[in-house]
Amino acid sequence: MARKRAGHGIVAKRRFLKRGARGETLAAWLLRLKGYRIVGRNVRTRLGEIDIVAKRRNLIAIVEVKARPTLQDAMEAVTPAAQKRISNAADLWLAKRRDAANLSIRFDIIAVVGRRLPIHIENAWNG
Repeated sequence: MARKRAGHGIVAKRRFLKRGARGETLAAWLLRLKGYRIVGRNVRTRLGEIDIVAKRRNLIAIVEVKARPTLQDAMEAVTPAAQKRISNAADLWLAKRRDAANLSIRFDIIAVVGRRLPIHIENAWNG
């Protein structure tokens, strides 16, 4: 019977985190090219984390980044429970902004699929 190598899980987790960080960097650059200003990355609140907060004029885009083999896998990875957690974190983040009354909010997904440009799905769900 084969034994599991010690530390194999740690190596896989590091690879996964590195791929996620690379995906978030690509997503941030895509948003910048589209005219957004990145307000925050990996924004932590007591209700959850937001991958990217981007602003263009009076619009705040709350962006969940998923690096997956297919677009469908990326879309399915943002479950209803994840959407609720992200929406709650966004509400808390927005409540702390002085200009909140002047801003509209949108929830997007950026899918990093293979070695091509990330796919930006605007208004992926309603918060």
